[in-house]
Amino acid sequence: MQTRQVNMQRWSITSPKPFDVVVASVEEAFGRPNMGEFAANMAAAKTYEEMQTVVRASISEIGLMEFMRLDQGAVLAKAGVDSDPKSVRLIIGNPLIMQSMARLVPDAGSYAPVTVLIDQRADGVHLSYDEMASSLAPYGNADALRIARDLDAKVKRVLESAS
Repeated sequence: MQTRQVNMQRWSITSPKPFDVVVASVEEAFGRPNMGEFAANMAAAKTYEEMQTVVRASISEIGLMEFMRLDQGAVLAKAGVDSDPKSVRLIIGNPLIMQSMARLVPDAGSYAPVTVLIDQRADGVHLSYDEMASSLAPYGNADALRIARDLDAKVKRVLESAS
């Protein structure tokens, strides 16, 4: 059994804007394909080139898409948390970016796609992101780190713009 220490770097920014406005702004930056159709099209792709076409039709201008959304605020509200909790976790990425990292560092598949957390707190709306580069740093692969840093920069620009 192997154990590897991975220290996560969390990036966060706080916005004074309303929660719904921030979420809408983030949504605009990511492709939002019908995931059932996307999965079917990915499965039907016979070649890497066909798969690239499917992915490119599903991503936004910055090259990312939303895979899943978890409405954590709804769960908190049902659990009896007071004050109308608002929290959403977005699972975002690009299968082509993932494969470019995972071919260099197989464990990158554990960290991609990435997560963005948007939640309302007393001091504003927090947009948080765990940096991919920090996850891959312990593996020591410079090429994978370059790709991860590029992904991190894309996500941070979106979150900064939305805030």
